[in-house]
Amino acid sequence: MDTKTFKRDLNHSPNYYRRGFGNHKEAVVALNTEYQSSLIQEIRDNNYRLDRGDVTIFLAESFGFCWGVERAVAMAYETRSHFPEERIWITNEIIHNPSVNTRLQEMEVGFIEVKAGEKDFSVVETGDIVILPAFGASVQEMKFLNDRGCTIVDTTCPWVSKVWNSVEKHKKKKHTSIIHGKYKHEETVATSSFAGTYLVVLNLKEAEYVRNYILQGGDKEEFLAKFTNAHSLGFDPDRDLERIGVANQTTMLKSETEAIGKLFEKTMLEKYGPIEFNAHFMSFNTICDATQERQDAMFGLVKEDLSLMVVIGGFNSSNTTHLQEIAIDKGIISYHIDSADRIGPGNRIEHKPLDKAIAVTENWLPEGKIAIGITSGASTPDKSVEEAIERILSLKEKIIAR
Repeated sequence: MDTKTFKRDLNHSPNYYRRGFGNHKEAVVALNTEYQSSLIQEIRDNNYRLDRGDVTIFLAESFGFCWGVERAVAMAYETRSHFPEERIWITNEIIHNPSVNTRLQEMEVGFIEVKAGEKDFSVVETGDIVILPAFGASVQEMKFLNDRGCTIVDTTCPWVSKVWNSVEKHKKKKHTSIIHGKYKHEETVATSSFAGTYLVVLNLKEAEYVRNYILQGGDKEEFLAKFTNAHSLGFDPDRDLERIGVANQTTMLKSETEAIGKLFEKTMLEKYGPIEFNAHFMSFNTICDATQERQDAMFGLVKEDLSLMVVIGGFNSSNTTHLQEIAIDKGIISYHIDSADRIGPGNRIEHKPLDKAIAVTENWLPEGKIAIGITSGASTPDKSVEEAIERILSLKEKIIAR
């Protein structure tokens, strides 16, 4: 499939919208009313610090809704306003935040169900409105919806589209796209659909395995088994790793994405030498500014003398998970919650440890003076952060009163 031509033709379709419907300001006002927080603004104005009794809250200097997420949610609100009576669907969650997705469901926006690992588009009919989420949709899904005669509202983050353009360039030069990401993540699924030949690596360890195969060869069957479901159909490491380009899921850890890019640059230089290097390696800067800013702010936050860290964001949010990783790497006790409802009853917290199932910790909030670091993922509204802080302060008061 000529994905570049298809996307260009789709952009010119009268049933395709990427810039809203002219009432963006009204949608943003509605968003601000529902999701902004006066308490969070107060903490920002106080140098990102709040002192209440025995509790000191240190807030990361960059957190919460990024521009791309705010744009996507505003477009979803705008779509419902523009089409008040029509059936509206989203191909997945609009963003990885439970409160925002619940609000859209209350507005009678449907979510395409996943059955047996596949999205069930049988509910979508000709003339329905379908929203593509912030992290995009596969080109195959776009084509299906276009062929069905749906009106498509595309809220894909421009940073994600930038990655798609990069893998298109890899494909044009017949380079394999090595994508730093999670192969099951919706964004990486979408990105790989625009690639030609591709391989998804989760982390630096997997990248080093690929590097060793490029330089030394190895067991092809073992390689393919290791990357089951994480490569294009018919992938052959002996053939398809001779020319490579590097791309990434925009929400991955910035430092690891950079390290993987440098690793493969060094690998191809070592194998092919400086004269042939440019014919075998391509790389473009596709690290999302918002992801970078939030991770940089987290690195600043963990320098404080913290008793513990609370990270707020959807449990399936990749960028939130990586904020959690930063705290853990610094040896700080850290709790990842998706909403304030996870705190209590009593001195307990329901949270998701890194790469594990949801767990419950009793007596998580210690007695005496404590300093708590707080941040949130790019899909988390300020209101959710406010609710978590208020729940913590209330709990601490009850502990003192006992």
